[in-house]
Amino acid sequence: MKEAELRVLDRSSHPKTRDARILCHRDKTIHNDVLTVSTLNSFQLRWAPFDLPVSSAVDFVDGLNTICGAGDPRTRNGVCVIGFHVPQGDEQKDLVLSDPAFGSPFTIPETATKKHHSRLGLARCHSESGRLRWAPFDLPVSSAVDFVDGLNTICGAGDPRTRNGVCVYVYCCNASMINRCMYNSDGDFLIGMKFSVSIEEPSRGYVLEIFDGHFQLPNLGPIGSNGLAQPRDFLTPMAKFEDIEADFAVVSKFQGQLFQATQGHSPFDAVAWHGNYVPYKYDLAKFVVINSVSFDHCDPSIFTVLTCPSTKPGVAIADFVIFPPRWSVQQHTFRPPYYHRNCMSEFMGLIYGNYEAKEEGFLPGGASLHSMMTPHGPDAACFEGASNCFLRPERIADGTQAFMFETSLSLAVTTWALHGSGKLDDDYYSCWQGIRSHFRESWRPEDDEMR
Repeated sequence: MKEAELRVLDRSSHPKTRDARILCHRDKTIHNDVLTVSTLNSFQLRWAPFDLPVSSAVDFVDGLNTICGAGDPRTRNGVCVIGFHVPQGDEQKDLVLSDPAFGSPFTIPETATKKHHSRLGLARCHSESGRLRWAPFDLPVSSAVDFVDGLNTICGAGDPRTRNGVCVYVYCCNASMINRCMYNSDGDFLIGMKFSVSIEEPSRGYVLEIFDGHFQLPNLGPIGSNGLAQPRDFLTPMAKFEDIEADFAVVSKFQGQLFQATQGHSPFDAVAWHGNYVPYKYDLAKFVVINSVSFDHCDPSIFTVLTCPSTKPGVAIADFVIFPPRWSVQQHTFRPPYYHRNCMSEFMGLIYGNYEAKEEGFLPGGASLHSMMTPHGPDAACFEGASNCFLRPERIADGTQAFMFETSLSLAVTTWALHGSGKLDDDYYSCWQGIRSHFRESWRPEDDEMR
């Protein structure tokens, strides 16, 4: 790397000049011991013309906003396997992995999509704030903690005062809310309206909050009327009057803060009701799974249970996505969730079981966050296994329930999540370090047809 020459004129010693050199790097500037700029009262800098990069022979494809492709001419077909986005390892002998990047949400109109699929010779991840993982959050043991007192914010974006944004929480509790309830004045919780949480044993879980709009079923489009979550499986409670006179604490979340008032009777005193702004529950086991039955992957939007759409078609403020038990039957395909970068923020949690892409480290009660355009995917053990296994119809994720909160907003992480929780995995990036290169320039496929 070349060093940029400069001459510094220190007016305190003019007309004498001093030579100094600054090491110029791509992302930072490092001063050497010859010159410390901060010690100069005033100075002038002048650079000679910077070197132009050495020209290299690069071919180009033409077009703007068109679907095109290119590959290294040293490999046949540019190492693209015809007809596949995410082929299995034995279908691309000279490659490590496929690395799609999505510059637009999966569900946006096709005319506005931005995406590309790369074939990488080697990819390793380094530690950075864009990829975070938490071990299971501790359950309280020393004192009684109910749902409200055990609620902590992991990350969020926007502001409830402008009615735009989302927040993600975890809760850990060991006591029921006795004569206490909570409601949210800032938006919708993906847990209830005015509610009280009763438990039979220590419990922990996850809460998604939206400040604008409401959760609804996604548009099914070509899927038709019988896929994903069905309206008939959402259950709303009947009215049930609770005739109790006692002191009840009513907790309200307003502009990001909790306020509490006391009243002399139960807040659950609805004698009757009608309308469609109501609480409901849904059994995730009733989700109708849609998936590829030939080859390649469908986008994970096919696992959307509920969505909160934005004003832009196909762009969600938040999606609630699950990865339920299902059959996996694709041929010639790398079946686990593929490596990718996305224009959305992805917060994942595991309710129970083992997540197929990271069976170690990602544990029930823990969480992970992959920020916008941050590469991520299966760990090294999953990659090697799925790249070389014999493909046959098999059950996936039995005894497991993983989920994702996905949002088009860029999420900021709280100080509690980074430092106060004590659960941040500083070595998360190491799960990808074992990925090795399988690139062999000399390899040629038997033919160009999709097998």
